[in-house]
Amino acid sequence: MSLAAFDLNAIGPEFIADPHPVLDALRKERPLHRNPDGSILLTRYEDCRAVYQSRAMLSDKTEAFTAKFGECPLKEHHTTSLVFNDPPYHTTVRKLLAEAFTPRKLAEFEPLIARIVARLLDRLEEMGEADIVEDFAKVLPTEIISVMLGVPEAMRLRLRGYSLSILGALDPVVSAERLEAGNRAVEEFSALLSEIIAHRRRNPGQGGEGEVLEALIFGEHDGRRLTEKELIQNCIFLLNAGHETTTSLVANAVGTLLEAPGAHRALREDPGLIDTAVEEFLRLESPLQIGNRTAGENVELPSGTLPKGAYVHLSVAGANRDPRVFDAPHEVNLGRSPNRHLAFVTGIHVCLGATLSRIEGRIAIGGLVTRFPALAPNGPGDRLPLARFRGWSRLPVRLS
Repeated sequence: MSLAAFDLNAIGPEFIADPHPVLDALRKERPLHRNPDGSILLTRYEDCRAVYQSRAMLSDKTEAFTAKFGECPLKEHHTTSLVFNDPPYHTTVRKLLAEAFTPRKLAEFEPLIARIVARLLDRLEEMGEADIVEDFAKVLPTEIISVMLGVPEAMRLRLRGYSLSILGALDPVVSAERLEAGNRAVEEFSALLSEIIAHRRRNPGQGGEGEVLEALIFGEHDGRRLTEKELIQNCIFLLNAGHETTTSLVANAVGTLLEAPGAHRALREDPGLIDTAVEEFLRLESPLQIGNRTAGENVELPSGTLPKGAYVHLSVAGANRDPRVFDAPHEVNLGRSPNRHLAFVTGIHVCLGATLSRIEGRIAIGGLVTRFPALAPNGPGDRLPLARFRGWSRLPVRLS
């Protein structure tokens, strides 16, 4: 197939398994690639960065999601949550949600994360072999998000399934079964959150360490509080943004180390590399692979012009391996500095939970490598069958 005929809306398992041969070629020869439906795919770093930082590029997806989903729970969720909206709504909701990520709250989370990781590592040591996704990577953010939102322990096992089902419906190619699963996940999680929120309204002041739900319920900005719908849908957004990103950060890091013994050895021998290592894991295997914007006016980019109304796909994966910005971009360099990757986006939509995700990654990945220096593969793993998000659904390892 020629590059000119490439269609992001018709990609299959081969692209999902390894998108980089196609992205490398597009970045070099067709940096503003037009798909058959008229949408534009960007693969160069400077183009993607410029789009994310431009106020002329819009995040509101009401029209696009109406066409994609119709009137359904998925549309209500994605058109209400923070990430797919623009100012002034975005500004107000972001300031209200920011109560979950104040320096005081982040200071509460670090020892909490350390305790959870230590408990999980003890359990892994008893097991001897494990699925790093099921037994470690997904458990940590599940616990943290559950604490933040006051989700009862009995309900927590459902959270990753909800997150994957909702996020999976954002892929360029979505089956009817995946749409049904996404709508069901929004409905079920909304009902659960409604009960939790009602209980917290009746019992203010009873939140435990790390809980932020009360601040989201009663917090105000310029006299404005979140409505019930906004509260529920943005709590779901916090689950999706924080849960899958951290699960995939940790699992992708382990997968990278298993495939790069030299990097694994370097991190074992110098644990002080962990901060720059986390940034390199985020760059190499960004949990978010594709972002989207709509041009509110003609926008000039380094590689050309986006016409007003253009629907744009931003390849975070392509940008983060752009050789114009990153030396030897396909190689693992745990000490890479500077490392201006776009894994957490940039501009007004920069990830609200980026600092928390980095803390989780630093403690979890660093602790795993230190506790289990003989960490090794234990059979083939399975990638998530998603294009927009990159991670593992299963990654078996031996721990000693």
